[in-house]
Amino acid sequence: MTHSPSLADIAAKLEAYDPQALPVSEVLKFLDLLLEPVQDSESVDIFAALGRVTSQDVISPINVPPHDNSAMDGYAFDGTALNKTQALSLKVVGTALAGKAWQGEVHEGECVKIMTGAIMPQGLNTVVPQELCKMTAEDAIEIPAGLLQVGDNRRLCGEDIMQGKAALSKGGLITPAAAGLLASLGVPTVSVFRRLRVAYFSTGDEILSLGEPPREGAVYDSNRYTVHGMLQSLGCEMVDMGVVKDDPILLEQAFNQAAEKADAIITSGGVSVGEADFTKAMMKKLGDVVFWKIAMRPGRPMAVGRIQKGNRSAILFGLPGNPVAVMVTFLAFVKPALLKMMGTSAGPSPMLRAKTLEVLRKKPGRTEYQRGIVSRNVNGELEVVTTGNQGSGVLSSMVQANALIVLSHQQSTAQVGDWVDVLMF
Repeated sequence: MTHSPSLADIAAKLEAYDPQALPVSEVLKFLDLLLEPVQDSESVDIFAALGRVTSQDVISPINVPPHDNSAMDGYAFDGTALNKTQALSLKVVGTALAGKAWQGEVHEGECVKIMTGAIMPQGLNTVVPQELCKMTAEDAIEIPAGLLQVGDNRRLCGEDIMQGKAALSKGGLITPAAAGLLASLGVPTVSVFRRLRVAYFSTGDEILSLGEPPREGAVYDSNRYTVHGMLQSLGCEMVDMGVVKDDPILLEQAFNQAAEKADAIITSGGVSVGEADFTKAMMKKLGDVVFWKIAMRPGRPMAVGRIQKGNRSAILFGLPGNPVAVMVTFLAFVKPALLKMMGTSAGPSPMLRAKTLEVLRKKPGRTEYQRGIVSRNVNGELEVVTTGNQGSGVLSSMVQANALIVLSHQQSTAQVGDWVDVLMF
């Protein structure tokens, strides 16, 4: 990411930039200006492509479908013979099966029995489903008047994808549907951006790794495991660097190793006011870093910048230490940032609207993310309740929740029955 603008240059482009009280919207604008997608790409087998991001348009080598074909089992005929007021009688002169073209000829007053997916015989353009017509003889059918129009139940050649057109666009995420689409084109491999490499570690003398005995004043590290899970769901290549104590030498080693290996670094802890200055001091020493107080709850403190190691640099996301704050800041900022770095053209996750079944107290001037449980009522409307205790250390509430209730910056207390935004997990 050479020749990138400094953080001061980026901040100068924002009208409402105040690192001591930064609105969520300005954080997202800042990150959008800071981040650049990876450029390296590789060709992978479709089976290995799930969750990857296309690095170029995928141009279809064929028409899909390759021929006009029947959308259902029934009888193919020339639809121009339909009459709105009179039933149409037709003689059945053959059967068209899927997988090969029917070789016979069809004349006026005749039709062909046809299976779903079978190529439409020459000169025929309409299909009547077998359940909508009646057999008047062993080889004759009658189609009631007014049921069909010319072209009904026929799939046109190339109506899904035309040969030479983009089947998938650059920046698209390979979903199961996209993998199936590629296979339908006869394309065995696809060009994708390389996986984003993300290094992560927790900081603090009070943090215990799993397997260590409990001790007074210490807590077991949960943040690395939640970060690991969220990174895994994005398909990132992960570098787990464990727990780093509040020691300048150890912190410098950790940051340098992370910058050498990764495109992005995620830390938890050490960025709040009043915490030991080792982590913040090392971030400043090794890179171009800003420390924010974001107008949000939970997750107010956050550090963002670049950590430099030789001619390489990695984007830094210094998250708070509280477990829920880590998850909220990851979902609100880090996830969309990493998606951009991965090369995806996908926009932010869409929010839904739900009626709150309880009072949600809030003052304007910050964005609040409350853990919620969304369900659907008998009228088909979405409803939401909180999980109760909204403390930033109550990780069990994130387990109970299936969404975040997002109360916007200028919003005040929501009353029972008010519609609120919800971001589903």
